[in-house]
Amino acid sequence: MVTESRLQAKRPVSASLAGPYGHPFHPILVTVPIGAWVTSLVFDIASHVVHRPGFLTQGSEWLIAVGVIGAVLAAMVGFLDLFAIPTGTPAHATALVHMTLNLAVTAAYAVNFLWRYSTYTDGGSVGIGKLVLSALSMVALGVSGFLGGKLAYRYGVRVADESTQAEGFVPDHSARNAGSGM
Repeated sequence: MVTESRLQAKRPVSASLAGPYGHPFHPILVTVPIGAWVTSLVFDIASHVVHRPGFLTQGSEWLIAVGVIGAVLAAMVGFLDLFAIPTGTPAHATALVHMTLNLAVTAAYAVNFLWRYSTYTDGGSVGIGKLVLSALSMVALGVSGFLGGKLAYRYGVRVADESTQAEGFVPDHSARNAGSGM
């Protein structure tokens, strides 16, 4: 039963939409919001140390928007992965917390974008409240990322099974022979 449940999570029916076996789309899609939101926080902080921070303030606002759009796309694929995890398992419980945190973070950044957009002033640094909201959202995102890593690296959700992984560790004699001129 346990082996059957693990295989179900590793080879979900929705694999064509969520990515091919052993190579899901969700992990690559999350790099967009993570990168955008980390950079927006850097811009927020930098807006307090440069002489004319307007470009950083505006850049941060739009990076938050890019992150929200990217998070929605990553969430759609992540939902497909979630449905493949058997309920009542530690992996499923972890996935639910991971999803809940990600939805909360995405909502917080959407609110942050709307707050910035509605109060935009050309030239000023990012307000402390907006900066704090970004920083707290980043902390929650870090916790969620830790849980996502646990899903992949500890529970092996959507990771190829061990026998498939072993293919990467078998010496490739054709490559060695090609290099030696044989």
